[in-house]
Amino acid sequence: MADSAQAVINHFGKHITFINVLRNMSVDCDCAGTSAQKPTMKNIGILASNDLLAIDQASCDLVFAAPDGKDVIERIQSRHGLRQLSAMAEKKMGNPQYELIVVK
Repeated sequence: MADSAQAVINHFGKHITFINVLRNMSVDCDCAGTSAQKPTMKNIGILASNDLLAIDQASCDLVFAAPDGKDVIERIQSRHGLRQLSAMAEKKMGNPQYELIVVK
C-alpha cells in the first residue's frame, strides 16, 4: 500500500490534500459494502492534511484512544495494519508528528 501511495505522491507532488473520514467504522473494509458488519464505533470526525503519514498516524491514534475502539483495534493489529505507517516513515513519505486542530 505504501508503494502505491508513493507512486501517486511522486506523480502529483504537492497538489494533494488527504481526507480521512472516521465515521461509522466497523471491523470490515468499505469494500465489503452492504455485507459489512455493523459499525461498532461512534463517529470520530473528518481529518484533512497535506501530509499522508501525519493524517494516517492521527487517524490511528484517534481510533486507539477511542473508548469504543476495541473491535477495530483488534482487527488492525491482527492484520498488521500499522505496518503501513512504518513503511511510509521508512520511505520518508511524511512526518508522523502532527498537530490536531479542532474545527467545530
